Amino acid sequence: MAHVLRRGILKLGLIAAIALIASPATYAAEKTLKIGAPLPLTGPLSPEGTRQQNGFQLWADTANAAGGIKVGNDTYKIEMVYVDYQSNTPRAVQAAERLITQDKVDFLFGPFGSGAVKAVSAVTEKYGVPMIAPNAASEQVYDQGFKYLFGVYSPNQTLTEPVAEIVAKDHPNIKKVAIIARNDLFPLAIAEEMEKSVTKRGLEVVSFEKYAIGTLDFSSTLTKLRASNPDWIVVTGYVNDLILARKQMTELGVKGQILSMIVGPLDPAFKEGVGDLINNVTTFSWWDANAKYEGTDIFGTPAKFVELYKKAYNMVPEYSSAGSAACGAILQLAIENADTIDRSKVRDALANMDAMTFWGPVKFGPTGQIISLKPPLIQIQDGTPQVLYPPEIKTSELQLGF
Repeated sequence: MAHVLRRGILKLGLIAAIALIASPATYAAEKTLKIGAPLPLTGPLSPEGTRQQNGFQLWADTANAAGGIKVGNDTYKIEMVYVDYQSNTPRAVQAAERLITQDKVDFLFGPFGSGAVKAVSAVTEKYGVPMIAPNAASEQVYDQGFKYLFGVYSPNQTLTEPVAEIVAKDHPNIKKVAIIARNDLFPLAIAEEMEKSVTKRGLEVVSFEKYAIGTLDFSSTLTKLRASNPDWIVVTGYVNDLILARKQMTELGVKGQILSMIVGPLDPAFKEGVGDLINNVTTFSWWDANAKYEGTDIFGTPAKFVELYKKAYNMVPEYSSAGSAACGAILQLAIENADTIDRSKVRDALANMDAMTFWGPVKFGPTGQIISLKPPLIQIQDGTPQVLYPPEIKTSELQLGF
C-alpha cells in the first residue's frame, strides 16, 4: 500500500512538473528576443560606440525590468548581442552579417555614423531584417530605396537651417564663414549643407577645407584658415577630431565670433579634453533633456530617461545615448502595435508609426528617415549647454566670441 502511495505521489509530482513547464506563464518567461548591434567599441570612434551601447543597454534593462515585451499571450525578454567592429566600416558590414546569419538576431540596431549605417543597410535589406539607426542623419543613407532601414535623426538641413537663420537675422555683422570638414559621409554632408544654408542667406564661405580620417595635426589647415579672417568657423567631425582642432585653434591664435563644432561637444569626453575652451562653442543636437515630451514608450519623458541613465552610468546623457535608447523604445512600440515579432509586419508598423515618445514625435518619411523632429541648437555657456532653438525649449541667446 505504501509502495502504491509513493508511486501515486511521484506520478502527481511528475504531472505537476510537466504542467508547470508547459504553463503559459513559464513558457512566456523563457522567450527571448535577440537584438544585434555592431558597435565601434575600440578604435578612434570608441567614445561614440560606448555612448550607443549605454543607450541600447539601458532600454533593454528597463524593458526587461518592466516584464519584457508583450506579444499576444507571450512575453519576450530582450537579449542584446554586441559585436565590436573596431571603428572600421568594412568590419561593421561583416559584423552585421555575422549577427544575422550566425547569432540569429531578430532585429538590428545601426552602427555609428552615416557611412557605416549606409554600408550595413545593404546587409539588413538583403535578409529582410528591420534596422533602426541612432546616428545617421545624411539623406544619402536613405536614398537607396530600402524598405527595412529606419533612422531617428532628422535630415541635415533641419540642423543647419535654424542656425544660419538666427545668425543672418540677428547678427548681420557676421559675413565670412570658414568650414573644415572630415572627409567622411556625415561630417562632409553636413558641412556641405551648412555651406548651402549660409550662402543662400548672403554669407560668404571664404574657406572650405577637407581633412582625412585619422588626421593628427590641424595646424596647416588652421593656419590657412586664419589668413582668411573668418567671422564664423564651422568644424565637422567626431569627438577626438574636435578636441584636437579646438586645442590647436588656441595654440595658433585662431579667433572669430562664432565657433560651431559638429558632432561631439556634448560628449563628456570633449569637455574633459578641452576644459574651458568648450565655452561658447555651438553645436547641434537631436534631443535635449529640457524638452517636455509625454511619450507612450517605456521611458515616457526626457526627465525619466535622464534619471534612469544617471542611475545606471553616473553621468548625464546627451542626444547620442538618448537616440540609441530611442531605437529600442521605438522598436518595442512597433512590436507591440504589430502584436508579433514577424519582421515584415514589424517593418510595416515602423513605417506607419505616428507616436509620441521621450525622444519626441516619431513619424518616418517614405525613405525611412524620421520627419517629425525639431533638433535643438545648443551653445555651451559658462560650462552649461543652453538651448538656442527651437523656441519652445529655448533657454538663452547666442553669445559671440570664443
